[in-house]
Amino acid sequence: MDETAIDPAVFRRVLGNYPTGVTVITAAGEDGQPIGMVVGTFTSVSLDPPLVGFLPDKRSSSWPMIEKAGHFCVNVLARDQLALCAQLAKSGPDKFSGVDYALSDHGLPVLEGTMVSIECSLHAVQEAGDHWFVTGLVVNLESRRDADPMLFHKGSYGGFSANS
Repeated sequence: MDETAIDPAVFRRVLGNYPTGVTVITAAGEDGQPIGMVVGTFTSVSLDPPLVGFLPDKRSSSWPMIEKAGHFCVNVLARDQLALCAQLAKSGPDKFSGVDYALSDHGLPVLEGTMVSIECSLHAVQEAGDHWFVTGLVVNLESRRDADPMLFHKGSYGGFSANS
């Protein structure tokens, strides 16, 4: 196979045509404070064992803290949670200021109002170019509410409308 250089701007524009769901990966830091990062690269990986995955950027300041925690929760956002998404996408110590969440039985921050929560123990981390490919072993999962999912498509956030 001929490996030609792909312009990163073209790569981003073309793959931007593929919509992704929007999740927030949360964990509890060493001080018990919540840690979180917005991720659009979440996927189901395996049924047996139950594994899920996501791909944090290697430049992420949140990922090393989540990795150190060893456990995380995938919070699947609904379309009506755009303000929450924008707040948690920020950097800095105040990103959880005013954010409603509850600690699960596993001690993980579960965001209020999300569609789904999936609690995991860290299973594996592999290098994947300028990202990490993280897999988590699912230890608990719950459908929390029926809502229109938040999607990211062509650089914008939106929702899904089913054909009638």
